[in-house]
Amino acid sequence: MSDDAGTLTLAGTTQPETDLEVKRSHFLGRAARTRTQEEARAFIASVRAAHPAARHHCSAFIVTVPGGRPIERSNDDGEPSGTAGRPILEVLRGTRLVEATVVVTRYFGGTLLGVPGLIHAYKTATQMALQQTAQVEKNIEKRVTLRCDYLYLSEILRLAKQHGVEVLQQDLQLDCRLH
Repeated sequence: MSDDAGTLTLAGTTQPETDLEVKRSHFLGRAARTRTQEEARAFIASVRAAHPAARHHCSAFIVTVPGGRPIERSNDDGEPSGTAGRPILEVLRGTRLVEATVVVTRYFGGTLLGVPGLIHAYKTATQMALQQTAQVEKNIEKRVTLRCDYLYLSEILRLAKQHGVEVLQQDLQLDCRLH
């Protein structure tokens, strides 16, 4: 049974890297599917290791927690507060993606972009990176037990089939239990 029908995630793991040039600064965007905070942090560290000469590795991620609200984090990595991580996270939120991390690596080109310029560049780099990704629908499943009278069993099974709900087990005793 799906709690969040229509939620998307990235297919596979690492996706292609994109390059946005703004006033000689290069913003390299890369996204990956990450199921936990640890995986997200490991991906961020791997991008940082791949580009050690870059000035900034700004990032954001959204990961799911069974039975809880998604965890969202962002990091400006030395850019002025709110100019990098938050814009990346806003783009992620707008895409319905979960279990996803985006890192935008900036190679400084010698020209200051200002706050509006940085926000625009990080948002655009994130959008470019996500446009290059393969995305799939993610069904978040939940196991439930349903008790009912025999009178309602056939209607409940029909509705379950109609909505793609898998009945794992039927326990038919004094009343009906579907798992």
